[in-house]
Amino acid sequence: MQRRAVMIALLAAVPALAAPPALKQVTALPPGATLTFPRDFGAHPDYKTEWWYATGWLTTKDGRQLGYQVTFFRSATGADADNPSQFAPKQMIIGHAALSDPTHGKLLHDQRVARAGFGLAYAKTGDTDVRLDDWHMVRKADGSYDIVVKGAGFALALTLTPTQPVLLQGRGGYSQKGPRPEQASYYYSKPQLRTSGTVTRADGTRTAVGGTTWLDHEWSTQVLGQDAAGWDWVGANLDDGGALMAFTIRDRQGAKLWAHATWRDPSGKMSHYAPGEVNFTPRRRWRSPRTNTTYPVAQTLVTGPITWELAPLQDDQELDSRRSTGAVYWEGAMTVARDGRRVGHAYMELSGYERPMKL
Repeated sequence: MQRRAVMIALLAAVPALAAPPALKQVTALPPGATLTFPRDFGAHPDYKTEWWYATGWLTTKDGRQLGYQVTFFRSATGADADNPSQFAPKQMIIGHAALSDPTHGKLLHDQRVARAGFGLAYAKTGDTDVRLDDWHMVRKADGSYDIVVKGAGFALALTLTPTQPVLLQGRGGYSQKGPRPEQASYYYSKPQLRTSGTVTRADGTRTAVGGTTWLDHEWSTQVLGQDAAGWDWVGANLDDGGALMAFTIRDRQGAKLWAHATWRDPSGKMSHYAPGEVNFTPRRRWRSPRTNTTYPVAQTLVTGPITWELAPLQDDQELDSRRSTGAVYWEGAMTVARDGRRVGHAYMELSGYERPMKL
């Protein structure tokens, strides 16, 4: 709460006559155009909100399975972008990290927030290089990513190595999130990242792990409409080498406002599914003992002619980030099945169930 109070005080201290930043809006890309790499691996400070989001399944040498999540957020504030002071809070950097281990019975997680500056917190342009004190995510010259997080009760030191091309979401990376064209983000994914490294426990025990990660990078200024409450999202690394992403945006009554799905099969063939072809249907719900929020933790996902069954590694994968982003959400490791047979591993995010999301 102390960091949050400091952030609020900093924002309140911005002079009332300071010019608000002129933020860019997401617009549809011209026909045939796509995002540009490596430039778009880096930060986009002219947009309001941005995140780099890594989720994956890890296996220890003794065969135990763990889920993990590391997210770095960048958020432009209302501070004058031309203010020369190094203390002006023009950009905020936020970090979330979690470890899902069924032996603990609930999610282990940590969070941090700081204004960008002084080399201690930043999101650099040109390529992925994000830091928040001793947490960082950086893309190296060979295309692999190093992630280091030292959280409360656990630490992660992981290397993610690409095995597939970038997966552009939507139309060339323009991903619509509502009926209006400005309700959109620029969005790409990196599925099937070969993962290796270590997980360190609170007692200092270090365990070597290997596995597969899904990495998302998304930036926007007005991604949700006024009626939107939150979303259900899933990113799945399929056992056959395919990749599946699907989401639905819900209104405040729980009805679908928008949806989309992308499936890249093992041959590289792309299939995109329109809002009417994507449906999430709860199969089982879980109520949090801490927030009394109920989440649909097991779901049936339909993308066009295909039905997928999503089941959690463990039910309690709720993350309370009210000390940083202000949100409570469920984000957890999932198995993916078709016709009763497991076909992959995934992560699912359920937001806006505790209260409507405000980005």
